[in-house]
Amino acid sequence: MWKKYVGPILILLVVLSFSGCAQKEVAPVQQTPTESTTPVSTPMGKGHGNGMGQGAGMGMDLSYLRDYISSIETGTLSNQEKEDILHMREEEKLARDVYLTLYEKWNHRSFYNIAQSEQTHMDAVKLLIEKYGLEDPAEGKDVGEFTNPKFQELYNQLVEEGSKSLVDAFKVGAMIEELDIADLKECLNATDKPDITIVYQNLMKGSRNHLRAFNWNLENLGATYEPQYISVEEYNQIVNSEMETGMAQ
Repeated sequence: MWKKYVGPILILLVVLSFSGCAQKEVAPVQQTPTESTTPVSTPMGKGHGNGMGQGAGMGMDLSYLRDYISSIETGTLSNQEKEDILHMREEEKLARDVYLTLYEKWNHRSFYNIAQSEQTHMDAVKLLIEKYGLEDPAEGKDVGEFTNPKFQELYNQLVEEGSKSLVDAFKVGAMIEELDIADLKECLNATDKPDITIVYQNLMKGSRNHLRAFNWNLENLGATYEPQYISVEEYNQIVNSEMETGMAQ
């Protein structure tokens, strides 16, 4: 998860703008993301560019998730499950906030669209927070504000890197999404609860779609991205396949 990757992420940001492909060995992971029905406001108007950025929506049905989650008996969470849910809530906020900020910087519609999707992911995780009576770490926090200081540091670093050029911004997006995918695998391995599992599965589907979108935009700019946290084989399988629609079950 992000908390285990913080060091490698900050190191990677130093070299991203030069090559974007230095392979690094990282420690095992520990957590991940979420999206919302209410569009996130931004001071910018419509962004330029026709870049692929299908985000807001792409199959995440919050009404279905709410009904399904409420139909499952409330069990007892392990400490790891609690930690993962709370960490994912802020991690999805991190993704949303970085994309909103990069949208303001570059006025490229892809960042706005994907930020809407990340808000929906945040809302999905909040359903779990509410069901299990957990304290929401994102409550009352504005864009760029975090309870966990490590997320605050990451936000600052990612925005700084993504503000160097549009290519760097898309590389930051790709890195966030592949980390989300790696983290979600760890989250899924740490729970056997069907209500939590369906949320994580749909978050992972969304992250794969976002990764496809960022890769598509990079290719349009003649740039490439080499994954750091998932295998090259998995990355290629994702970006060379079609956008996924509907709810993951």
